This record gives sequence, structure tokens and C-alpha cells, in this order.
Amino acid sequence: MKTIQQGKSVSEGIGIGKAYIYKQYSPNLHASYIQPSQVSEELASFFDVQSKAEKEIKEIIKRFELKNDDKSKIFEAHLEMLFDIMIVAEVKRLITEVHHTYTYAIQCAFDQFIEMFNSVDNVMINERTADLKDIRNRLLRISEGIPESSLSTFDQPTIIIAHDLYPSDTASLDRSHVQGIITEVGGKTSHTAIIAKDYEIPAMIGVDHVFGLIKQGDRVVVDAMNGKIYVDPDAKVIEKYVNQQKDYLFEKELEKKYLTTKPVTLDQVKIELSVNISNASDDELEIESFVDGIGLFRSEFLYMDSRHLPTEDQQFGIYRKVLEKFKNKPVIIRTLDIGGDKKLDILKTPEEENPFLGNRAIRLCFDHIEMFKTQIRALLRASVYGDLWMMFPMVGSMDDINDLKQIVKEVQTELVKDDIPFSPSYKFGIMIEIPSLIMIADHVADAVDFASIGSNDLVQYLEAVDRLNPHVTEYYQSYAPSVFRSIKMVIEAFKEVNKPLSICGELGGDRVAVPILLGLGMRKISMNQASVSSVKHLIATNEMKTFEKMANHCLKLKTEHEIVRYVKSELTKSKTA
Repeated sequence: MKTIQQGKSVSEGIGIGKAYIYKQYSPNLHASYIQPSQVSEELASFFDVQSKAEKEIKEIIKRFELKNDDKSKIFEAHLEMLFDIMIVAEVKRLITEVHHTYTYAIQCAFDQFIEMFNSVDNVMINERTADLKDIRNRLLRISEGIPESSLSTFDQPTIIIAHDLYPSDTASLDRSHVQGIITEVGGKTSHTAIIAKDYEIPAMIGVDHVFGLIKQGDRVVVDAMNGKIYVDPDAKVIEKYVNQQKDYLFEKELEKKYLTTKPVTLDQVKIELSVNISNASDDELEIESFVDGIGLFRSEFLYMDSRHLPTEDQQFGIYRKVLEKFKNKPVIIRTLDIGGDKKLDILKTPEEENPFLGNRAIRLCFDHIEMFKTQIRALLRASVYGDLWMMFPMVGSMDDINDLKQIVKEVQTELVKDDIPFSPSYKFGIMIEIPSLIMIADHVADAVDFASIGSNDLVQYLEAVDRLNPHVTEYYQSYAPSVFRSIKMVIEAFKEVNKPLSICGELGGDRVAVPILLGLGMRKISMNQASVSSVKHLIATNEMKTFEKMANHCLKLKTEHEIVRYVKSELTKSKTA
């Protein structure tokens, strides 16, 4: 048995299962040639891998069709491109005339078309490059005899071992069998951490050299309660953790009984409790009856889950679906937030040394104005079907706010000209995540209808620490006194003009942070679905005056450690009182 005590727990729980080593395939070919006498054999090899690729793609289509998932259409397009006359002709020419090996011919032919598609000044054509890369890699992977890696189909309890997981990796994650996630990189607010929490999957991140520590098929226990990983544990350890897992899940089930409870404190202070969603699936929207609205719809996942930029009508359909489901409840939809840890294969962007401080979110949208306006048009069109609150991320100045208002105004003018209805009562808001806005919070509060604090990036920018870098995890302090003092300044500015302010980052569902936030005056919080019951339980079993006392005391403390120790101690007292 091997015990690993490194990394950081980002999603509590206990997972037991077989290790599945997940590595994204990346081709690494050099120029290679054949003799003229080998042409027929090489052509036969190409047709063989082409046939195998066709079989794989058809299996994927079948899986998606069984789930009535529209993603099947993506792979139907892949089938067409796999047999594209021009691409196949170029592969055959390179083999028969230039005498490339079939693998080198595949790479050269596809790379030619990828470069050609990228050079055309047409977004629709540019988008196809991601499909071409996907098909190219599939053919080359098959040529090496490497089986397809997928997180969508397992037949036993599984622990995923990866360098990192990206949004596209987790889009079809098999939630019924994945018992735990271990990655080499990431942070408390990385995509992996957020998805793991949302799906209630125990997760450890920042485990250095994980591929050397855990092998394919190893029996693994992830103790994300105490930050330990056991590889090939003996029967005694397995039995211990099977029992602990049962106890943990039993406690979570008890907590879930509070799902139907109103978020009202014992001294009758009502809290508006909303949920964060990513893809507007039926599973995500089922929570509607138990929350006061959507506090964050991460619209970028509509782009990440697609091989093409979603059209105006596609976006409109999804936004309408969410707004109709939540009826007259507020639905905050954040515009495209790409950059940092979220990238799009379908949108060509330059490499940056520090993408978190680079051309991301609205900055990127300003550079792709037609794409941005398409999303705003879809949002405004959908506004007639519910209570739309349109929110813009990565706003750093009043100039940004003024520019955004001008763009929205231009889109409204276009809709009026086209005789397309939209609701004039939609709300215009921003995310407060860049510290510069805190310094002018009074001006911001005057200029917008509402705001939401994005605590994940706020902490990162406030403390000058890359939240995804495992080597500086200790410096990313979500509960630092500076964080709560900054949030207090924003709360006071919005309270002064009586405008709604919420928090939608990970702190919104955190049992240490929530009492402080409520005590500071926050009355609107949003969180991942998995945290709703827990936060409701916290609110319904305490008085607001207790939270206020805790918040006032925390503002006087000097370190994160002191705050965490104090809040946990006070919550334990209230639990036993």
C-alpha cells in the first residue's frame, strides 16, 4: 500500500475505485517517406484507419442519439469530413506522388486544410478547423493502435487520474461511475474543482508526478476529507473507508432534507438564494422549485460544448428555455467569459504568457464585436420570456461600463429596426472581480442595475496569485481579512443606492464564508447546486445577529487561519446549543 499526502482537497468526500489514467492524445510526427513499391500497401493502411475511424465516430453518434443529445450532429459532420473528396484526394496524392508514409500524408493534408481554413476571413469557415484537428488526431491515434480515451462510459467505480481536466473533457462525464478525481495541476477555483463540487465527486488537485505514483487499474482510495490518497490499500483500509463513505453519504442525505426549506434565519431574515448553472440541461434546471433564481449562468459552456460558434437562434433557444423554466424569478446570464483557464478551440486567440491578465472575457468580446453582438441579440430576444439580468465579466473601469452600454444600445436599435421584440425591463449588470472597481464602487453602483462579486478572480487579483498554480496554492487565501474588507466596501456602496448585489463565486456556497458574508450585509448569494441544501441548513439553524457578530469579529482578525478557526468554532457552538 502506498499513501500519498500531497495536493489539495477541492471537493469533499471519499472515493473508492480503479484508477483510469486519462491522457489527451497529441500527435508527434516527423517527416517520413516510403519506397515507390510500397504505395499500394500504404494506401491500404490509410483506408484501414479511415474505416476504423468511421466505426468509432458512428459509435459516438449512436451513444448521443440514445440520450437524445444534439451533439450527435457534430459527429455526423465529422463523418462527412472524414470522407471529404478533396482531403482524401490530397492524402492519396502525397502517398502516390510524393511518397509520404500514410501517417505523414494524413498530417500534411489535414494541416494544409487547417491552415487554409484559418486564413479565410470567415468565422463559419474558421470554426471548421477544430473539426479537422479532431479528425486528424483520431486517424493518427488509431494508426498508433492507441484506444480512444473517454470519460463518458465506465462499467465500475472509477478514479480519474489526469494532468488536468478541461471543460470539453467533463462535458460528458459519467457521473454514475466516477468516484473521484486526482489531477497534477489546478486550484480551488479551477474548472476541475467547480465541476467536482457541482457533481459531488471527491477531488484532489496539485498532486505532483501523479502518473508516476498511480498506474492504470490500481485500486485507489481518495480521502478528500483529510487530504490523503491510498494506492492499492489492504482490505482493512478498504473496509474502514467503505464505512466512512457510507457515514458521509448518510450525513449528506440528512442535510439534503433542507432542500425544501426556505432560506430564512431563526430571527426571520430572508436570504435570496440562487444557483449557478453551466449548460441549461434538464438536470440543472430541476432545482428551480428550491431556489430564488439563477445567480450565474456561465454561457461560455454553450461555446465550449460546441464545434462551432453557436448561432443567434441556437443561443436564443437555450436562453428562452431557462427564462421560461424560472418564470418570473431573476435569471442572471453572464456573457462569454473566455480566457484564463477557459479556452475555445473554435476561436483563434493569440498565446499569452499571463492569460488571466490578458485578452479575456469582455476584452476578447470587444475584439470580436460581431460575435459579441450576436450573443447580446439572442439575450435581448429571449428577455420577453422571463426576468433577464444580463451580466458582463472582467469589467475594470467606468470606460468599460460605458462601452458596454453603447454596444447594448446599438443592438437594441438593430432589433427595433428589424421589428424584433425585447423586454425593456431587462437588467444591466456587471461582475466585480477586478479590485480597481472596488475603489470606485460608489460610481459603479450608480451606473448599473445590479452587480455580482466573482470571488474566485477577485481573490486572485487582490492577492496577486495564480489560482490554478499548485505551487502557490498556500498564497491563494479565500478567507483573508483583505477579501472580506473589500467585499464590505462594495456591500456598503450598493446598499447606499439600494441596488441588488450578490456573490456568485465559490465563496457563495462555502460554509466558512457564508456566515461572514451574511453578517456583512449580503442578502443575495448564489452557489453550485451541490451546496444549496448545506447553505439552507446553515441559514435556517442560525440567527442573523450571530452572523453579524461573527462578521464584525472577523474584520478585526489579522490572518486567514484566525478567521477559519474562529468561524468553525462559533458554528460548532451554535450546533450544540
